[in-house]
Amino acid sequence: MTTFRADKATYWQTHKVMGVIAMALAFGVLWIAGNPYPWTGLVGGAAAIGLRGWYLKDEELAHEWQMENGVLSGPGERRVFLSDLVTVKSIGSAVQLITTAGDKHLIKFQADPAATITQINAARRLSGEQT
Repeated sequence: MTTFRADKATYWQTHKVMGVIAMALAFGVLWIAGNPYPWTGLVGGAAAIGLRGWYLKDEELAHEWQMENGVLSGPGERRVFLSDLVTVKSIGSAVQLITTAGDKHLIKFQADPAATITQINAARRLSGEQT
């Protein structure tokens, strides 16, 4: 069995990037709107993403996906058969799984998304050879 767990350092790095984006957007909106204190957007953007990160940390870092016997099992009783996968690709620090039915799932906050994709694709090839 292979387990894919969320990485704590990657979780916080992702939130730093989201924080910078939120700060820039909030500053820009306030500046364009003519607010005399656009710098408050910097504070607000950082605070919003920081609070989000702190609030969701325990839940997000507890998520894990397990791959065994041709099935990926994830949080919320998600089950994806490797034979049903059409696409496995990275989106930032996440790995997106797309099935033949069009269902989409994310394995979030992977320290090395390329390695996760390689492991899943290797298992797909192996399970395809066994059928």
